[in-house]
Amino acid sequence: MKRIVVFTGAGVSADSGISTFRDADGLWANYRIEDVCTPEALQRNRAQVIEFYNMRRRESLTKRPNAGHLAIAAMEEWADVQVITQNVDNLHEQAGSKRVLHLHGELMKLRSERNPDLIYDINDGWEQSLDAKAEDGSLLRPHIVFFGESVPMFEPACQIVAEADILIVVGTSLAVYPAASLVYYVRDRQVPIYLVDPGNPDTAMIRNPLTHIKERGAVGVPQLLEQLKNELTK
Repeated sequence: MKRIVVFTGAGVSADSGISTFRDADGLWANYRIEDVCTPEALQRNRAQVIEFYNMRRRESLTKRPNAGHLAIAAMEEWADVQVITQNVDNLHEQAGSKRVLHLHGELMKLRSERNPDLIYDINDGWEQSLDAKAEDGSLLRPHIVFFGESVPMFEPACQIVAEADILIVVGTSLAVYPAASLVYYVRDRQVPIYLVDPGNPDTAMIRNPLTHIKERGAVGVPQLLEQLKNELTK
């Protein structure tokens, strides 16, 4: 069974209505990243940061997986699939994907400000209170990798990509590092890379066989995976 790694970015969730950094009229439009997505912002204006992520959670609860998410999950019926995502939503899990690694954290979880290993699910609703605390007594914060923080799941993601027989990249500009560099961790130059994105991500340094499908994830992913299924299950 082929080992297929699917690396997804904001574009795969955009078709479900999840706002991205680049949306001119999206959730981020009225905020500066420096004010809501940095460790300094959390220290300087905790209330604003907590409220911002409460808004994002409330928005996310109204969204559902699209055809791209569903096609990736269905692929587990005929391939060994691992999803690596830059997204903090849980739409891959909602769609049925069983192995999902979140590079930048998870919106529906909180963690201790003192101990990053103390992580808690938000099981009831979407709201984090300002004074909620972890069991170590420290305040809770969104389980999100803020700008300027290290990406603790990057090394495990590199190991996963290194074992791929096929790498599929969906809905990312390949401009956010270190995540974008994952495409360089395939184990040899013969591993094919498929890119599904309507734009023009930076692929100049990719030396593997590359196929670029210029479609949105909800359109291009089902098409690609049906093609691969036909090829791999003959």
